[in-house]
Amino acid sequence: MRSVPGGDPRTSRIGLPALPLPGRAPRGARPITDRLFKTQDRALAELQAECPAVRIWREQVCDRVRFVARGLTLDVHPHTVITGDLAELRAALVPARQAVRPGATEPNIARMYSYLLRGKDHYQVDRNVLDAMLGSFPELAPIAQANRAFVARAVRHVARQGVTQFIDAGAGLPASPNVHETARSTAPGARVAYVDRDPVVVSHGRALLACDDRVAVVAGNIRDPAAILADPALTAVIDLEQPVCVLLTAVLHFIEPAEADQAVAALRQLMTPGSYLVISAGTSTGTDPELIRGLQAAYRDAAPITARAEADIAAWFSGMCLARPGLTEVWSWRRPGRQASPTHRARFLAGVARKPEPGRSPLS
Repeated sequence: MRSVPGGDPRTSRIGLPALPLPGRAPRGARPITDRLFKTQDRALAELQAECPAVRIWREQVCDRVRFVARGLTLDVHPHTVITGDLAELRAALVPARQAVRPGATEPNIARMYSYLLRGKDHYQVDRNVLDAMLGSFPELAPIAQANRAFVARAVRHVARQGVTQFIDAGAGLPASPNVHETARSTAPGARVAYVDRDPVVVSHGRALLACDDRVAVVAGNIRDPAAILADPALTAVIDLEQPVCVLLTAVLHFIEPAEADQAVAALRQLMTPGSYLVISAGTSTGTDPELIRGLQAAYRDAAPITARAEADIAAWFSGMCLARPGLTEVWSWRRPGRQASPTHRARFLAGVARKPEPGRSPLS
């Protein structure tokens, strides 16, 4: 192992080496099984999440594979580590775990959601913002967790209807069980495309989610559905001439109303008959106005918070057949048994709908 105080002399003129595709050996490398490379990819992604101020990658030099970690700023210590041993790399980077990634002084939507889900992909700035809100509105965390449980129930329901293709738009950071894991528990051959505009989310997804050729992670913006559906990375996995399930969960309230309405309308039009649309979003109808103002203040540096009326959310399903029980509270959608609402101060709605096709029942 080498720990270098300055830059890496083997770095190319145009910047840092590109990270090899997950599960694929670098060109010219000695034969190594795909399973080993996938294991390395997961370990590197986990280590990257623990060390946000360091860029970590794997590269091939002559006939050897090595791992490189390099600080994003000169004050990160150690600045550069080069080794062929993952355990040695992890041990060497212990001091770097306390360093803050440049740009991590602002809260981030995906990281904040991870914190609410009790995940690990968040920074102190995210925790500070949400802890202030949770002190007054502790129900925010249970709502986020109820939304994640709804996604799992909705995916299983759609898979049982015979739809085995899923597009998770605004996917956020990986959170097990992920959509492909849930879908494959019902339909083992399910194909999933995760879409997000956040480059960190995309990077994590490609390392942790793209486990085979039936899962893709695509960089895309929900505001431009046509571009997402035309992306070669998506069409390599998803056959848009066949029914597909599009998930827009806990994401549309971060988009300006006109843009959100246009995006959903465009997706409805582009989906083939028999496809499903899954949506969850916070609503201003019945929600404490103080909570909405608090969320808008908390997220002001990350994204707008748009408080949509219940009627606006219902309109996103226009022309589609809502599955029972219709548009309802996120924690109660097809949940076994009775469950009381965890809050009377906040409403978070959810629905699953099918684009009509000839010869099918309007309810599913």
